[in-house]
Amino acid sequence: MRKVMAGVAALIGMAVGAGAPVAYAQQKTLTISSWGGAFQKAQKEAWFGLVEKELGVTIKEDNTSGIADMRAQVASGKPTWDLSTQGAYSCALLEKEGKLEKFDAATLAVTKDVPSNLRSDYWVSQIVYSVAIGWREKAFGGKKPTGWAAFWDTKNFPGQRSLRRTPIYNLEMALIADGVPMDKLYPLDVDRAFKKLEQVKPHVLVWWNSGAQSAQVLKDGEVDMVSAWNGRIQAIQSEPEGKAGKIGVTFDEQILVSDCWLIPKGAPNKELALKAIQIMMRPEVNARISLFINYAPSNGKSYDTGVIPKEKLAGLPNSPENVKKGFIQSVDWWVNNNDEMVKRFDAFLQK
Repeated sequence: MRKVMAGVAALIGMAVGAGAPVAYAQQKTLTISSWGGAFQKAQKEAWFGLVEKELGVTIKEDNTSGIADMRAQVASGKPTWDLSTQGAYSCALLEKEGKLEKFDAATLAVTKDVPSNLRSDYWVSQIVYSVAIGWREKAFGGKKPTGWAAFWDTKNFPGQRSLRRTPIYNLEMALIADGVPMDKLYPLDVDRAFKKLEQVKPHVLVWWNSGAQSAQVLKDGEVDMVSAWNGRIQAIQSEPEGKAGKIGVTFDEQILVSDCWLIPKGAPNKELALKAIQIMMRPEVNARISLFINYAPSNGKSYDTGVIPKEKLAGLPNSPENVKKGFIQSVDWWVNNNDEMVKRFDAFLQK
């Protein structure tokens, strides 16, 4: 009897031993932080489920409110996040500060079709969106503003404006409105930009602080024209017409910006995080984000996969028909100049 029990015990031990790696993989947790809300829900539906299935892991979701959170994670010496979403400017700045893990060769290979100014050896753009012009159509009698010069043109497009309360975006927009070609913007002529901003300042009723606010002031008819993230404008376009009436949007002279994936220095599961990025950045997987929210994939090959329905292409800022209408913002210029520009912009607003 003892021999039989010993044999059974041995067989159970062998089974457990053989199955241990699988069980371990299934129990492994990958912690990802993002912005929450509709965007994080879209990430989950488009990407996270596939990562869990392919890697045999469980994804634990957390939220981030920006770069300060990432700095705190790294400063703790024991970050709890394995992977995070941040804006491209924050990604570049965190890289400069030495707070990110470097990508391996396999990850760099998968991300090679992302535009070179939307990736580095330490981060990669996951989505692309844009700063575009939204307006109340009845405010201008059917006339369509076709770029930033029109935003500044208060004679042909009278009414109240709304701009973001930050120098980022505004300096580029001002220079384009003043006649600087999109491909000749950088390095920014700061004095010229602030001089041009002085012209539009009296017509800016609201300096918005959040994407929700930028959409709300337009939807409520508080302003007639706004510079805002395309997804925010398109979201209110799809809602029943309110006080503001029908809303228009244009990608003409749009500023293409992005959110990126990065791995905090000292992440507990760096290798798993790298594998997750490799999955989510494959063209056919990256393209899936546009099925769940009005944001665009960053992998240039995503548009060749057929995953994105044709009827969605016109609403995506970097689709083949829209990408040439704008330009990609230089994160490098802002990393090197942001602090000085913020001080000058704050002084400009207080005049």
